[in-house]
Amino acid sequence: MSGVWVFKNGVVRLVENPGGDSFQGASRGKVLVHLPTNQVVTSYEALERMLTSIGWERYYNDPSLLQFHKRSTIHLISLPRDFNRLKSMHMYDIVVKTRNVFEVRDS
Repeated sequence: MSGVWVFKNGVVRLVENPGGDSFQGASRGKVLVHLPTNQVVTSYEALERMLTSIGWERYYNDPSLLQFHKRSTIHLISLPRDFNRLKSMHMYDIVVKTRNVFEVRDS
């Protein structure tokens, strides 16, 4: 991970493209890759299949989010409902919680 840490309104965020106009624009150019198949995740349907194959379950507690939980852990993956709003911070969250299964790469 490279970029600039920005403190704004009491929140610290990593801006990957400090020359970009907004945080939203900073996350473009990253893709989530499923390492066992070397497949780029292009939809939530594909991501759900990959996560359920390694023991994650869909969590239906919040209708505004797509969430996954693994019973053997306290981890919860929370994603925006719209796949097009998936940012690199969400991708890195998946990578951290599913070690050696996913990777974030530049597109």
